[in-house]
Amino acid sequence: MSLFTRLRHSPAPDEVTADKPVTDDDSASRRPAPRRLRALRGLRAKYPRAARVLARSGTVLAVVAVLFALLMPGNVAYFEPKQFLRIPAEAILGAALLMVLPRRPRRIAAVVMGVGLALVVALKLLDMGFRQFLGRDFDPVLDWGLLDDATSYLQDTAGRTGALGAVVGAVVLLLLLLAGLTLAVLRIAGLMARNRRTAVRTVVTAGAVWITCSALGLQLLGTTPVAARNTVALVEARGKGVRAALRDEAAFAKEARKDAFADVPPDQLLTALRGKDVIFAFVESYGRTAIEDEATAPGVGAVLDAGTESLREAGYSARSGWLTSATYGGSSWLGHSTFLTGLWIDNQNRYRTVTNSERLSLPGAFARTGAWRTVGVMPGVQKNWPEGRFYGFDRVYDSRDLGYRGPKFSWSTMPDQYALTAFERLEHGREQDKPLMSQLILTSSHQPWAPLPKMVDWADVGDGSVYEDIEKAGKDPAKVFSDSTEVKQEYGESIQYSMRSLVEYVERYGTDDTVLVVLGDHEPVARVSGDDGGRDVPISIVAHDPDVLDRIQDWGWADGLTPGEDTPVWRMDAFRDRFLTAYGPGR
Repeated sequence: MSLFTRLRHSPAPDEVTADKPVTDDDSASRRPAPRRLRALRGLRAKYPRAARVLARSGTVLAVVAVLFALLMPGNVAYFEPKQFLRIPAEAILGAALLMVLPRRPRRIAAVVMGVGLALVVALKLLDMGFRQFLGRDFDPVLDWGLLDDATSYLQDTAGRTGALGAVVGAVVLLLLLLAGLTLAVLRIAGLMARNRRTAVRTVVTAGAVWITCSALGLQLLGTTPVAARNTVALVEARGKGVRAALRDEAAFAKEARKDAFADVPPDQLLTALRGKDVIFAFVESYGRTAIEDEATAPGVGAVLDAGTESLREAGYSARSGWLTSATYGGSSWLGHSTFLTGLWIDNQNRYRTVTNSERLSLPGAFARTGAWRTVGVMPGVQKNWPEGRFYGFDRVYDSRDLGYRGPKFSWSTMPDQYALTAFERLEHGREQDKPLMSQLILTSSHQPWAPLPKMVDWADVGDGSVYEDIEKAGKDPAKVFSDSTEVKQEYGESIQYSMRSLVEYVERYGTDDTVLVVLGDHEPVARVSGDDGGRDVPISIVAHDPDVLDRIQDWGWADGLTPGEDTPVWRMDAFRDRFLTAYGPGR
């Protein structure tokens, strides 16, 4: 045998035969092992049984983590064991893709899949939070600014340390998701590459079972399909949402320019209210739940009934109805702007669009007449608020302008009774050369509803220092919010306090020319109103002059401060036009 023949049949270890081309896996196997890897192999050789247990446990954990991420619902209400007994199509497709790829592209694809899964889980967690507080899913286009608001809310309710801890925890969780799910997919990809024949059989079988279950519509325990495609459906829905949001911006801007009252001459606006002091008061989270839920209705109903009677004794009458808010659980400014502009403003993009337009708002209509001084009292605003110019206010008082020297009550910067007292001192009680049109935002009924202020003698309100002991004696917000029974009770107490403050203010400081429009901005969060809660809020008009209420006789509203179950329900964006029509010259 020649030397050439011997070399052909007996290649050296570092040579490659002609019938066995080099692969990425072969190249990798010939590289010198790093020191840590050699040490790990030594431990495996020394403790083989423990190594096998750890390896199998790691593989099981990787598979469970991936399946959990794919099947995890984005709604707490659907977090049930049967949700995790389904077959995810994404796992089958992902495994098939990893099997056909060479080593290097396979590892890249595994990393991309792991990162994608982590982001999907993060999106589902955001959906859970948004559903609990705002009754909707997280919008990846419009809602990033709300995360900053959430941090501010945490600072007000849990303190700076608690808020910092929550932010750090969220960042750490995201990093763990990114690392954990990426490593899990890499491990599964490596396992399939080492056991290719078994992996092919498993994927083909799973695919056949998924197709069969999907075709037959097989379900688990009623309505949960065995064949799942949660992640694909989620990504598809968000993609459609992004496209819809981009289209909506242009369409809404066009809608905002269509205004039946845009060209009405000033002397033809609000003619039936000339000479009246008109107050629009928004009560935070004052929803239908407060009046109809069995946990809150007795106390709130008693306060409203007593308020109706005491106002009647003071010469006032009231009529009440329902409006359907554009928001739920939070984002109060969307409800305010919907009510004031006559446009359905249910997201931040629409809010920015309308407040940068020339749309006529209700305060703007009063201002256009030149017959009223227009002011806004905004105790919840703690920084500059340029939107005040859009609304047409002559003056805006935020939390820094009201002279409060007392404690905060969680998110609420000051009690409603103090805000009303400040309004009386700064504007309503002063000599004016014009009647006053004012907008008040009352915040004491803002979540988490602890600690709560209590009514004090109006003469003792002063600079708010009187509330120091009341705040210290109040309940812990974290404990209240975590107790499903107590949180409802405290929510009801907060509404009672806000409405009692308003009624007593009108009785004490109102005149024959006072007109009060009081309404809720949205329902409270799902923890109080329930997962299936609606979006209706009560609205009342209170006046001393009978002609004011006679003009809305055909609205079908109920007498008093409590709307009835069968009282008509309007969308909140319908109010502006109805109000301007009712109090215009055509009636």
